[in-house]
Amino acid sequence: MLRSTRACLLLGTLSAFATGPAAAPASAQPAEGHSGVPRRPVSTYSIVARDSATGELGVAVQSHWFSVGSVVPWAASGVGAVATQSFTDPAYGALGLEMMRSGKSAPETLAGLVASDANEAVRQVGMVDAQGRTAVHTGVSAIAEACDRTGLGFTVQANLMLKAGVCSAMVRAYTTSSGDLAERLMATLEAAQEAGGDLRGKQSAALLVVAPHPSGRSWEDRLYDLRVEDHPDPLVELRRVLTVARAYRHMNEGDEHVTAGEIDRALEEYSRAEELLPGRSEPIFWHAVTLASEGKVEEALPLFARAYELHPAWRELVPRIVAVGLLPDDPESIDRILGAGR
Repeated sequence: MLRSTRACLLLGTLSAFATGPAAAPASAQPAEGHSGVPRRPVSTYSIVARDSATGELGVAVQSHWFSVGSVVPWAASGVGAVATQSFTDPAYGALGLEMMRSGKSAPETLAGLVASDANEAVRQVGMVDAQGRTAVHTGVSAIAEACDRTGLGFTVQANLMLKAGVCSAMVRAYTTSSGDLAERLMATLEAAQEAGGDLRGKQSAALLVVAPHPSGRSWEDRLYDLRVEDHPDPLVELRRVLTVARAYRHMNEGDEHVTAGEIDRALEEYSRAEELLPGRSEPIFWHAVTLASEGKVEEALPLFARAYELHPAWRELVPRIVAVGLLPDDPESIDRILGAGR
């Protein structure tokens, strides 16, 4: 069933927690599989946030632990975002989103989950809901240096830091940086690392951003879902991957404009992708294909030549996409396209 026994219990009794701290009911139990105290701290610093301008929700995290993105960040469009770390319990993510989806605020949700967790002293959790209400918990047994801060629509939290001051640096970065939510989350992680970061070093990082409202197509609601699983400098790699992801978003938007017959807008999107990824052949090739498919073969030839120079196998693709209607079946034009750059 979708809702576990613990979730049903929490949803039914949460009104008791909403007005202030309270002990868990006698029947409340820790999440299944988490009755013992975990032995390893999984995460170090993270941010959860809602962009007040767009309503986008996001989480970003870095840790000296393998594949931190598979356990710490949780987010759902129109619902909220959660980071569950320190001695992490993924139930805070799964049940937290379920409870916020049912109408509970982030503070109500976190209060209920903490009150029902026998091991809350080792947890560190940040939450934000779709209205921008925030909640954060750092258990008394979180490993120093540990900290958390809340601001308008965001929380930052850290444990096992090399030195104090990381949370303050994260708050400054998030509140003073510009750009979209993904950029501000990225800047926050970078500021944490510059302030000292994890005592143990660096290993993995992740960034998750979802749309403000569910579309009914959950795969489209994840605007960015990026992970660096194991890398000597994960934030540098995450920054690089974010740039690539932005370029491919422009590519996808270009394709959508082509489908809608909005060719000029499609060409603008392909050009933006090329600017973000200089030296990459794929944006150049599909830009050229779009031009040629609209009869602008002369404009397309220099782009085809550049794409072939970077990756000669593109020439082999040309006849194949003629066969499926992505290029005109005009032998003279196709000969010119295949000969571009020769």
